[in-house]
Amino acid sequence: EMGPLATVGQKQRIEKVVADSVAGGASLLTGGKTPEGFEKGNYYEPTILSCSDPNLPCVTTELFGPVLSVLTFEDEEEAVQMANTTEYAFAAGVFTRDLARAHRLMKRVRAGIVWVNTYRAVSPIAPFGGFKNTGNGREAGLDAIYDYTRTKTAWINTSDVPMADPFVMR
Repeated sequence: EMGPLATVGQKQRIEKVVADSVAGGASLLTGGKTPEGFEKGNYYEPTILSCSDPNLPCVTTELFGPVLSVLTFEDEEEAVQMANTTEYAFAAGVFTRDLARAHRLMKRVRAGIVWVNTYRAVSPIAPFGGFKNTGNGREAGLDAIYDYTRTKTAWINTSDVPMADPFVMR
């Protein structure tokens, strides 16, 4: 089950990106429209697009909506290259039975979160956020606290004697 999108504008943006992507060569595998009976809300069906071009809007746009763009690759190197050339790097998913491959890809893919054989696993104690042009720092965990603080060092000499210069050899 899925609820509506947050705003009419978000729904319209997703509709445009999906339409432009299909016009550009993506194959609509499922979804891509408002579900019947939900025309009065900001509802949009979960949508899967098969893409042969990594430059299509559905691949290059951060949608925050129910749209999955599927690209194929020949080998790990090509998969990493495709993942790392995007403008955004919020999260990545790796699905494999080979844990050595999972560890290699986790190290090489530049994303704030990498899920292996799962999706949307979160915890209030784990940092949550992306790299590059996505997000606004980290939510949750100690990293979130650090994002909202600034470190300041203060030295106070409480004696009448000047403090020794630490850069002078003695």
